Amino acid sequence: MEEGDWIYDESNFGVDDTPTSYNSRKDFTTLEAWKKCRLVRQFFYEGVIPSLPSEERYNLDIQIRKAAVSVTANIAEGYGRYHFQEGIQFYRVARGSLYELKDHLIACQDMRYIESSTFERGISLIEDAKITLNGFINYIRNQKPSN
Repeated sequence: MEEGDWIYDESNFGVDDTPTSYNSRKDFTTLEAWKKCRLVRQFFYEGVIPSLPSEERYNLDIQIRKAAVSVTANIAEGYGRYHFQEGIQFYRVARGSLYELKDHLIACQDMRYIESSTFERGISLIEDAKITLNGFINYIRNQKPSN
């Protein structure tokens, strides 16, 4: 651990729940789970959405965009929470959005909007992100002080 790293400890909090120390080199963007989910988001924006036909502009296109952005945004918001359970809930919402993206990817394959290689790449990215995010959720849950 480096000097200035912040560790969750209830005694570090004042009445306004602000931490007593902060390491500007460490935030949600340094989380491996966020990085992998970012790759998923980029994959959908660059590899799937451009393949959709114009009639999907206000349907599948928007659903994919919302879910893809939701994954990383919920990890960021959960990271910004100072209580374990609150953060875990946001990480679970992010995991739900990953599952939603998996369903959208299957729909794109079923409707033949994407090539099988694109489908396989997407499944691989989603599964890798899901495993990492699940590990992060378990890690945070294990850091929770027991009552």
